[in-house]
Amino acid sequence: MFGKLFGRGGEGPVADPHALPVPRRERSGTYALRALGDRRVLALVEAARAGDWEAVKAAQAPFDLGRDHCVLGQLAEVDGVQDWIGRAVEEDEEHRATALLISGTRHVDWGWEARTAARAVDVTQEQWRVFHERLHIAEEQLFEAAELRPEWVTPWRRLLTSGRGMSLDSAVTETRRDAALRRDPLDLETHVEWLSQLQPRWGGEPGQALAFARDALARAPQGHRLGCVIAMAHIEEWFESDQADCLETPEIQAELRDAADHSILHPAYARRPGWQLDFNMFAMALSLSGERHTVRRVFRALDGARTSWPWTYFADPEKQFARFHRRA
Repeated sequence: MFGKLFGRGGEGPVADPHALPVPRRERSGTYALRALGDRRVLALVEAARAGDWEAVKAAQAPFDLGRDHCVLGQLAEVDGVQDWIGRAVEEDEEHRATALLISGTRHVDWGWEARTAARAVDVTQEQWRVFHERLHIAEEQLFEAAELRPEWVTPWRRLLTSGRGMSLDSAVTETRRDAALRRDPLDLETHVEWLSQLQPRWGGEPGQALAFARDALARAPQGHRLGCVIAMAHIEEWFESDQADCLETPEIQAELRDAADHSILHPAYARRPGWQLDFNMFAMALSLSGERHTVRRVFRALDGARTSWPWTYFADPEKQFARFHRRA
């Protein structure tokens, strides 16, 4: 009861004064979440899109880009940031670390945009060249940002992404993982990034990722979003499998229900900008497992809000989200 009164937990929160109005819904009753559903994040994104560094600095003040992966990720997705952020790196000594972090993160995303999601054998030599060129820039900038602000976790998580793209040795990537987790042992994004690293397609062994996720959940306090690591572990298992129904077992359904109850549906769970991403992870995993009860609570809380990830594991993400939303 108290969780609902004070805007915590999976259902029934009080109105968020920073929430963006829900846009016009699609015919399915769903909609794409914009700027994490937050007016302040939208102002930050618009400032970045305009190339206005002073406005970016002002708009990012409510957030901690050294820890908030979701807000930093919104900046990284803005096309064109790479064209002007270098000036901020060179000219604004006081905020150099922040500019380096934004630039390095954008260059990681920009590199993957050049590579595309195609299989390695289908990537051209020119795409590989541009990919690695951008990742090298990203690595230099992220390392410098981490040196300037040693308490930040976000540079290390992004270095995991670039390291995977550059096929770095496992000892190097493990060092980066450990650096991130020393700064925040319960950081969800670092755990999810490492789940990808443990997949067979990236050199891992079957079962490694799920064991890692279960160990993480065992350490997570009730109401902590780290519970989402279980949802993502099962999504990765499904993605690696040749069987579309591989998650449809009572054991997996029960594990996902328990993880949701422990994390996003627990009264101690605090909603923050982009909380819908956590719910979308469970919405997808529970739907793939054929679970019929908890999935309704998750979709009800979302009220049609779709995040791009993790639905991009599907070839037709919007259609699949709408289908599962309707079924729930």
